[in-house]
Amino acid sequence: MSATAFALAVAAAALHAVWNVLLAGARDVRAATVVALAIGVVVFAPLTLATWEVEAAAAPWLAASAGFETLYFFLLTAAYRRSDLSLVYPIARGAAPVLVLLGATAAGTAIGAGQAVGVVLVGVGVVLVRGLGAPGDIRGVLLALVIAATIAGYTLVDKRGIEHAAALPYLELALLPVAVVGVLAYAVTGRLGALRAEVGVRTAAAGTLTFAAYALALLALRQAPAPAVAAVRETSILFAVALGAIVLRERVTAARVAGAAVIVAGVAFVALL
Repeated sequence: MSATAFALAVAAAALHAVWNVLLAGARDVRAATVVALAIGVVVFAPLTLATWEVEAAAAPWLAASAGFETLYFFLLTAAYRRSDLSLVYPIARGAAPVLVLLGATAAGTAIGAGQAVGVVLVGVGVVLVRGLGAPGDIRGVLLALVIAATIAGYTLVDKRGIEHAAALPYLELALLPVAVVGVLAYAVTGRLGALRAEVGVRTAAAGTLTFAAYALALLALRQAPAPAVAAVRETSILFAVALGAIVLRERVTAARVAGAAVIVAGVAFVALL
């Protein structure tokens, strides 16, 4: 993995953790997410047009990515409504690289032994950050695992799709349908007031960071294998733990510190071998 791809993936991880914290703390998580996506689409539209480059071959990959993204955001908001971010985020983000590795291997991509070890270490580290003896909330755990599958799905799809389009146009076309579906869902049920109530600095920042994080990840996918990018992106758990301790005043246990160390080790395997 090149230094550039590594830096892009780490930056994407940091921004990803921040927008998740912003949305998870909203009054109405689903409405805030729809507003954030709509704002992101509008904010990045000029840059999209300025860098427009989309081949016809990108269409099926864009359709698949939009489908995975719609499911991802629906499940993510459902999970944040019912469970803690400290439960959902680590499990979802930690399981995703392992699923990406399995998917890429099944598709015939050659994965080095070091990368395989690194991906597995990242997954183990995230489990430790979460804690092995945590009580209950089976629904939250199951939702997180399904979310991990959608993350793996769009990561593998985007790795192929980005070969046929520039990063920002690809991103805009993948997330535009998600925003439109979200707004229409509120419109047809007469709940546009819920969206208006969530318009503000928080959702504007979340929307901008969502697109920026995704764009950086797509640029990283241009330069490195999907499992490697997915694994490095999961360093977002380190940022989430830090934000939890500093911003949310969460107690950082010894298990979380150990898990963070394992994640760092996994990233080193993925990036350096």
